[in-house]
Amino acid sequence: MKETAAKRRDKAGKADKPKEPQDVEMPEEEAAANATKQPRELDSLTLDDIKEHVKQIEKAVSGKEPRFVLRALRALPSTSRRLNTNVLHKATTGFFTNNTNTRDFLLGFLEEPMEMADGDVQFRPRTGKAALAPLLPEVEAYLQLLLVVHLTNNKRYTEAQKVSDDLLQKIGSKNRRALDLVAAKCYYYHARVYEFLKQFDTIRSFLHTRLRTATLRHDADGQAVLLNLLLRNYLHFNLYDQAEKLVSKSVFPELANNNEWARYLYYTGRIKAIQLEYSEARRTLTNALRKAPQHTAVGFKQTVHKLLIVVELLLGEIPDRLQFRQPSLKRSLMPYFLLTQAVRMGNLAKFNQVLEQFGEKFQTDGTYTLIIRLRHNVIKTGVRMISLSYSRISLADIAQKLQLDSPEDAEFIVAKAIRDGVIEASINHEKGFVQSKETMDIYGTREPQLAFHQRISFCLDIHNMSVKAMRFPPKAYNKDLESAEERREREQQDLEFAKEMAEDDDDSFP
Repeated sequence: MKETAAKRRDKAGKADKPKEPQDVEMPEEEAAANATKQPRELDSLTLDDIKEHVKQIEKAVSGKEPRFVLRALRALPSTSRRLNTNVLHKATTGFFTNNTNTRDFLLGFLEEPMEMADGDVQFRPRTGKAALAPLLPEVEAYLQLLLVVHLTNNKRYTEAQKVSDDLLQKIGSKNRRALDLVAAKCYYYHARVYEFLKQFDTIRSFLHTRLRTATLRHDADGQAVLLNLLLRNYLHFNLYDQAEKLVSKSVFPELANNNEWARYLYYTGRIKAIQLEYSEARRTLTNALRKAPQHTAVGFKQTVHKLLIVVELLLGEIPDRLQFRQPSLKRSLMPYFLLTQAVRMGNLAKFNQVLEQFGEKFQTDGTYTLIIRLRHNVIKTGVRMISLSYSRISLADIAQKLQLDSPEDAEFIVAKAIRDGVIEASINHEKGFVQSKETMDIYGTREPQLAFHQRISFCLDIHNMSVKAMRFPPKAYNKDLESAEERREREQQDLEFAKEMAEDDDDSFP
């Protein structure tokens, strides 16, 4: 009886087990068709997106609404990732139906696509009379920009340079306000191509010329992009004095988008940090992080965090440990975490070890010069910790703990720390020791007032920047206002109502 029950349980268990999926052989022709079908569908979707972006640009030109151009340019990063030779060849032949010279010039940088497969529909966005009409300069610039981006992504920089030079020559001959947004994006990629070719210094005069033109035309987007490109150019060659003169003699447009504001604040923070203005550098770098995109631009935020950490250490403050634990920053900020530990403990030996181990990385990040300045901060931190630990200690012991060459060096460093207000102590030069004074009540000083002032200023800055960042639909201010016809009707009704009231008053008297 027990054996039969066990057999029944085994049968039930086998029945409950899901059947394992079995591999089914697919014919080779069907597998090949499915493999080619997916890229073909992706190319078709990309072409539809380009067609929609062209419609948005044409709508912006006809309606004089630049926000439609912004919609097309905002989708440029996602579109550029899906570009290939087949898509660009179809888009070029489909849109450039009237201008054969430009079409042949652009097609010369693209390989001949494969023969059309069965079911592949030809891309014809312009038919009939539209095919004979010339393309708008904005649309032509956008399509040529797509080719520049594609060549740059594929590291064909020399060819991208030729296309970009031709594109900017065409843009320079036009004076159209609807072209400003597309031109700003073209300036950015033009500079990137020259930077990859290591010819960044050759376009400096060109950028200055275009900046003057954009300023005279009140082109806010062009001004913002060109100012950032010039600052990047100067900082790339360590020309900090010229970069500082450019910042002081130019005004960054307030109408610029947040991405350009973030770049400008980062470049300004780098200049201020080199010029020993650490408080101003920290303020601008913090604002740059606040202006940066929240979920993207990870590389930019890593770069800003690296510089901000060094600036905070130079100010004598220890960065928050939480920023080192963020998943997107943890790996890149590891050398700076070890550096922060060395500065916090005042351990000069560990500081030198970190500097020797990660010196090349610090030079690549552009923070090596600032980190060299931290050596004095490490020594000051060590002196402060010794002063808190010992009420009286000899200069020889201080030199030994700080790994200095002689007690005379320790005497000079302690004297400077006393003068800077780092420690409250006195030096007995005859007997060679340092006597710490009793710690005074910090609430009797101006420290709490300065701390509250810093916090209040921070909150006011956030409020002011939030108000400036608010965006409203164009011409929305007069939505609730009545038109002239409505006002006349209302006044007519008021007059009729007043006459009726007067007649009623006259009738009420005998």
